[in-house]
Amino acid sequence: MIKIPFHKLHGAENDFLLTWAEQAPGEGLALIARKICARYTGIGADGWMLAWKRPEGLRTRLFNSDGSEPEISGNGTRCAAAFALWTGAVRGEGIAIETAAGVKLLTLQARDENRFRFEMDMGMPEYRSEEVRTELQLASEVFDATILNVGNPQCAIFVDSLPSDWRASAALAEANTRFPKRTNVSFVRVMDRHNIETLFYERGAGETRSSGTGSTGAAVAAILRGVAASPVIVHTPAGPLTLRWEESVFLTGPAEFIGEGEFLLGD
Repeated sequence: MIKIPFHKLHGAENDFLLTWAEQAPGEGLALIARKICARYTGIGADGWMLAWKRPEGLRTRLFNSDGSEPEISGNGTRCAAAFALWTGAVRGEGIAIETAAGVKLLTLQARDENRFRFEMDMGMPEYRSEEVRTELQLASEVFDATILNVGNPQCAIFVDSLPSDWRASAALAEANTRFPKRTNVSFVRVMDRHNIETLFYERGAGETRSSGTGSTGAAVAAILRGVAASPVIVHTPAGPLTLRWEESVFLTGPAEFIGEGEFLLGD
């Protein structure tokens, strides 16, 4: 039996387990991720993240709950920044987190013991003009979508009201042939010029209560379509995240340390 230490944090109810890389086994990481993230037989999380100390922050490697490796998680990266401060790995208000999508800079805006609030520079989105408004065929329905990349692939589906059967459609969208590496999916309802309501289905994790990159993709898509303007408050099932698009795209949201322990990895 192998004991794997972990810290558990959540960013707007998107939960992650963080382990120092030197305390994790050197192989079989995808399988370990599936086991440790399992809701009933493991610790339970949307993802497992390995961390290495760096002079001004951390380098991270993220696994989804299904064992796949995404480029980045916005909520997870805020959790990594909180982890760095909580463990004393870094000090100060500016933290650099190296992800598979590049180095992301976070600024601590507030702290109340185990609760943190960060603004994160998400970088500039990538998109093609013909995909700002595009039709997406899912089974017998055609949806109005925006396809873009904010460090990972995003498909924002715009609706007049959030459908009760959105999960089935989101699962179809995630695996649609237009996305050879699969995609994160958000359903978006525009409330007014500065507010949108969202639901998320993340690649490799399924439905999540919030998503940092999903919120970024949804808000940026709304701005590109001309139905919203910066700043945008993204209303998720877990609460609001705030996005502003100026010289770069910045997302502000919480991260909270929950607890720590050891996962017992058996055969």
